[in-house]
Amino acid sequence: MSRRPGEESSYAPQRDDLLLRLRKIEGQVKGIHRMIEEDKYCVDILIQIAAARAALKKVGTMIFEAHVKGCVRTAIVNQEDGEIINELIDVLNRFMN
Repeated sequence: MSRRPGEESSYAPQRDDLLLRLRKIEGQVKGIHRMIEEDKYCVDILIQIAAARAALKKVGTMIFEAHVKGCVRTAIVNQEDGEIINELIDVLNRFMN
């Protein structure tokens, strides 16, 4: 399923927060890149990678939660539940891996 033209995304109210988080993640990844260029200690790099992964997972969780509370809820109310449930199962499987 996808949004209808002109329809706002379910995560729109959180857009600024999400973009800020993504900018911070981008900075973390650049920092990791720099650490590797500067031949920093492996454990320090791995700690930064874990932090970046956790931050990215948080962004994904926020978007997933907004999707369920917005898009999925709307689809169920509009009796489009069969398709949206299959989509939800698929995205959950992808997100968890």
